[in-house]
Parts: sequence; structure tokens; C-alpha cells
Amino acid sequence: MEKVKVSVRELVEFVYREGSIDLKFQARSSMTIGTRLHQLLQKGYKDGDEKEVFLKGEIMSDELSFILEGRCDGILYEGEKVKIDEIKSTAKDLSDIDGGSRVHWAQAECYAYLLARDRNLESIDVQLTYIQVDTEQVKILERTYRFIDLEDIVRNTLIAFTPFAKVMLQNRKRFRESISEVSFPFPSFRKGQKQLAGAVYKTVGEEKTLYANAPTGTGKTISTLFPTIKGMNGDGPEKWFYLTAKTITRTVAEEALSLLEEKGLRQTSVTITAKDKICFKEETNCQKEYCEFANGYYDRINGALLDILDQETIMTREIIERYARKHKVCPFEFSIDLSYLVDGVICDYNYVFDPKVSLKRLSDESRKNSVLLIDESHNLVNRGREMFSAALSKDSFLDVKNLYQEHGALKKSIQAVNKQFISLRKEMQGKGEWKKDMDQELLEEVEAFVETAEKCLGEAGKEWSQSFLQLYFDSLHYVRISRIYGGEHRFVLYSQGTDLTVKLSCIDPSRLISDVKKPYHSSVFFSATLHPFSYYFQQLGGSEEDYRFLIPSPFEKDQWKVEIDPISTRYRDRERTLPRIVQSIADCILYNKGNFLVFFSSYAYMREVYEELKKLSLHAEIRIQESNMSEEEREAFLQCFQSDLEKRVIGLGVLGGIFSEGIDLKGDRLNGVVVVGVGLPQPGLEQDMMKEFYEEDGKNGFDYTYVYPGLNKVFQSGGRLIRSEKDKGVLRLIDDRYLTPKYKALLPEEWTPFEVIKK
Repeated sequence: MEKVKVSVRELVEFVYREGSIDLKFQARSSMTIGTRLHQLLQKGYKDGDEKEVFLKGEIMSDELSFILEGRCDGILYEGEKVKIDEIKSTAKDLSDIDGGSRVHWAQAECYAYLLARDRNLESIDVQLTYIQVDTEQVKILERTYRFIDLEDIVRNTLIAFTPFAKVMLQNRKRFRESISEVSFPFPSFRKGQKQLAGAVYKTVGEEKTLYANAPTGTGKTISTLFPTIKGMNGDGPEKWFYLTAKTITRTVAEEALSLLEEKGLRQTSVTITAKDKICFKEETNCQKEYCEFANGYYDRINGALLDILDQETIMTREIIERYARKHKVCPFEFSIDLSYLVDGVICDYNYVFDPKVSLKRLSDESRKNSVLLIDESHNLVNRGREMFSAALSKDSFLDVKNLYQEHGALKKSIQAVNKQFISLRKEMQGKGEWKKDMDQELLEEVEAFVETAEKCLGEAGKEWSQSFLQLYFDSLHYVRISRIYGGEHRFVLYSQGTDLTVKLSCIDPSRLISDVKKPYHSSVFFSATLHPFSYYFQQLGGSEEDYRFLIPSPFEKDQWKVEIDPISTRYRDRERTLPRIVQSIADCILYNKGNFLVFFSSYAYMREVYEELKKLSLHAEIRIQESNMSEEEREAFLQCFQSDLEKRVIGLGVLGGIFSEGIDLKGDRLNGVVVVGVGLPQPGLEQDMMKEFYEEDGKNGFDYTYVYPGLNKVFQSGGRLIRSEKDKGVLRLIDDRYLTPKYKALLPEEWTPFEVIKK
């Protein structure tokens, strides 16, 4: 008889969830403080009572054998009696909880059944312990069960789960059988590709972490997905996450899976698209009164899950949307529910790394059986800094206070926060400063505000402004980040007029990235520009026991024509050198054929040059990157770059922007790239803070703060030029710093030797 492993929580949520998605208010702080409240109650257990007990048992049905397992909160003993304790934190008023949730009772009943069966108990007590997150008051509901009744309850629950289990089992069996059959989807390996695939396979097999610098053209996506999937052969991991920062690289991963499917792979995967992008409604408002896809979602979701898992393998955005409309379910929540059930997930970094939006239902066991594939992982350094930081402003609190003057408790709470802001501003010597320790008094008042806000949001029939909701979520995030605040953080203050902004700023994300990846089976960080490697290895949490892999470019050096024009682009020299910069760009374009991309360090600099280029006779269409371009506008910009056009295209963009990485303009769609400057970040308070931090840590603060991040943008932009074995083109770097020993030593090998433009 075939065996199906299922967790207690997964089982009961599938069978007993019902009703609607209603995000009008869900107490989010309970996610933050739930563990603390559980531990608070467990500390009150008597000697001999047990907490966090793992229970497991095999249950035979007519069709399948289920291995049911989970961790119960507590086992209590009173004389001869044994009692299961299931603890639930809630933001609801305890008087609103009558008989308890059916899902909660079912969870406790499953634990009671497993324990009673294991210890041959004829009866067992069960209690649901609800603890209110604000007041910490407790409400206990108790029942006594005979073992034979629990047996019926669990068997009936498993019967309801069986159709779903059979689909999952069929998919898993089909996947396992296909692993040995699937082959590499190309006739041969590119230069370095076989070695990279081998390194990933070894990493997955040994449950290690790999950091791989694999230049453009290596075929990184297929070289990481293919060996990972081959390693899921029964004894290895059971799931993978392909994480990336950009939509286009998610599409590349989907295409790689399609190629593997053509070679015989049978695996289920889902792509998660951001809620605001995939939402069917004009406004992303997850209330049952507003959205028919949220109303009754849990009454229909099981049918939608069964349908799509029975019919589809690679579940792209388009497929998710089709089935979501068919079953009238929210497409975003549908993709999230699917992510726990499929073999592979393609998504943004934040679903794993960001404390705000990471997949909360992913159990420790699931993480232990999952591989992380982190594409373009150089991006995770800055994204990590953002995800592990939080900011609040004085004015945002006052704006909300002015809206709700009549609400006494809320007004009082905001006044207490504002008082701390005023105190901090009085202590400031200038307009900006930082400290190593965060202000505890402010944190306490923000925590109190979060509790007050949750009580307000829980009031029935009350509508609250978007600004209040945003302030609540920002404050909650501030509290969350305060819990992980460490030596890599600084408490930053900015004063502007009467306003004050405070920020828990993460400078070095390495510890926190490492903490997130630690529970997973293995992790592969890969990019074409983990360069300089030592910098990214450290910033991404690398350690002595981790594997490192660096391979040269698979392209020939003669595919590149690299030129350096040593003109100063420093801010103080820009007005003086602008005519020479414009002429250098024009010369490069006029002396070479085809379409060009030109990158600048800022929008302002780009626009200055744009106005001057328009005056010249370049016989080209000049397109310019705008800030906040929509997906349609981005696509239109790229579609202009075609081969054999009567009028060639010159595209102007910014370093580190949407056109500087993750785009493929192969062949004669792109013939040249010009990079103006060295990409240094703008100086400022946080850059000064970062520089001091790294110098105190014994590193070169200027390089870590300015040179390495700046050059990475240059490498990414220059990397747009040669995308295949047949591409050829010119790369011109305009800045005199490229000829200094430091910058020359950091240039990629394929960019040397270069020609110096002499005037």
C-alpha cells in the first residue's frame, strides 16, 4: 500500500478551512509575539508536564497508508488523566470565542489520537487554550474523548483528504520516475557549464552552501535547476525555491523547466507573482464585501487545488489566472497555497528572506527538505539591507492623530510616540546622526501603539484610512526588526524641518542572510557578477565550510572591443567635461554600427547628456529611461531594439536600473554599450555610516561602501553586450579612474586588454 506523509496542520487546514479571505484586519503582531506567548503558558506547566512533543503514527485506510505527524504544544498530567494542550494566540476578544475553531479542535484531536494510540489510552482529555495577544488573558475550552471516537474523527478526516493525497502521490511518483529518465536539454555543455552543474549536484548531495560566480553565457539557470532536480532522487531534498529579483529571470526559469519537460521531466512548479500585479480587481482590497474572489475563498480553494494539480505541471502566472477565474478564487492566495504543495517554487527573494512577507506556513521540516537557488544573488546584498531595516517618521504619526482626534486611546498612544520623537530631536546636534544602540523608550511606545492600533482595527463596522493602516504595518515592521537588531545595525536619525525620521538601518546583511538559509537543506548563490568575489562571499553570509566556485567567461576575448576614454565624470568636473563626454559617446556610436545602450550614474546626468545628443546628427532614434516605467513601457523600450532597422536606436539608461541587468538583446539587437562613470553611490549620512562600520571591522571602508557596489553596476551594464557565442560589440568605459591600478585590477578578465582613447 502506498504511503503518504502529511503533517497534522496541513491535513486539518485542507479539510476544515472555510469562509472568506478577509484582510480588513488580521492581528499581525500575533505572528511576532505568538511564540513568546506560547512559551509564557508553557512555563506555567507543572513538573512532569511535557511541551513541544513530536507525535507520529501510521494510519491505514482502504486506499492509502498515511503517516501523520506533528508537534503538539503540551501534554499535561493530572493523576491518571492525560491531556493534550493546543495553544492559540488571538487578537479577538475572548468573549467572542464560544466553542472554538473547528480547525483548532481538529488539530488537537489528531494529536490526542496519536498520543492515545501510542500509549494505549482508552480516553484522553483535550483543551484549547486561547491567549489574547494584548491582555494576555486566557480562555480554556475542554473536552474528553474516547479513543474509538478519536479514531473515527481522524479516519473521516483522512477520507476527506484522500482525493487530494492521491493527486499529490501520483504527481510525486511521476516525478520520481522521471528523474532518472530526464537528460540535459542541450546537445552539449557550454564552456564551464558542466563544472557548474557538477558543483551544484555535489552541494545538494552534501547539504552544503555554494557561492558561484558564473559569467554571462554559462547558462546558469539550467546549470543550477537541472542538477538540483537530479538530486531529488528519493534520498535527497523534496523541494526547490528559485529566487530572483526580476520578472524576466523568472520567465527564464520557466523556460528552463519547459526544456526539461521536453526531455521527460514530470514535476510541478508554481510562479508567485506579486499581489498588486496579479490581483483581478482595480484596487487590491482583500475584503469579502469588495472582492468576489476573496468571498468564500476557502469554500472553493480545495477544488481549485485538486483541479490544477491534476492537470498542470509548470504553473505560470497565466495558468494561475486561468484556474483562479475558473474556480473564482484569489490568484495571489491561490499561488501561495500551491507553493506549499508543489515540487518547485519560482518567486522573489522576499518570500524566503523578508520578515514581512516570507512564507509563514513553511515548517522546519519543509525547510530541511528544500534547496534555495538564489539567482543574480549580488542583488540580495542591497535587498537584504532593505529587508532587515525599518523606518518611522514623526509626521506620519501626527497625520494619523489629526484624523482621529475623537479616538482617545489612539490619540494618547500617538502622543506618547510623538513625545519620544521630540526628545530624540532635542538631543540631535545636526540634521542627521547615528548611534549603535536603538532607543528603547521609543520602541516601547511604538509597541504600545501597535497594540492600541490592533484593538482599533478589530472594532466591528469601523472603516480606517489607508494612512492609518500603513502606519500600523510600518510600526509592526519596526517592532519585528527590533527583535533581530544586532551589531550590524545602526539607529539613524534624520531631521527635516519639524519632522524626524528614525531608522533601524542594517549595514551588513550577512548574519541575517546566513540565519535565514541555515535551516534549509542546501543553498546555491549564483550570479555573473559576484565580483570582487571576497566582498560578495562575505556580504552573503559565506563561511569557511561553504563551497566556492569561479569560472571564466565562456566567450572569446575577440568578441569584445573594449575602450577606455579617460575623462573625469566626477561631480565637480561634470559641467567642464560635459562636451567631451557627449563627443565621446557620439564618436563611439558614429564609428561603430548598430544599436547602443548608454548608462549614467543618475537621471539628472543622463538628461543633461540627452539634451546635448539631440543637437547632433546621429541619424538615430534616441530613447530615454524614465523613472517608474510600467511593464508595458519597459517592454516597448526594449522592443525598439531590433536588427536591420533603417534608423538605429540609442537607449539611455541609469546604472543599476531596469535595463542594466536581466535583459537579453542578442545578435544585432545590441551592438554597443557605453558606461559613463564608475557607478559610485551618492555620498550621504548612511554611506558615511557604512564606511565607518566597515573600517571598524578592519575592512577598506571606501571600497566596501563605494567602489565595489559601484563597479557591480558597471559590470552588469557592460554584461548586456555579449549574450551568446555569436555576439560581437564595442564596450566604451568613460572615466579616468578605470586606468588607476585599483580599477584596472578589478576589471573582468574578458574586458582586458583594452584600448585607451587618446585625444
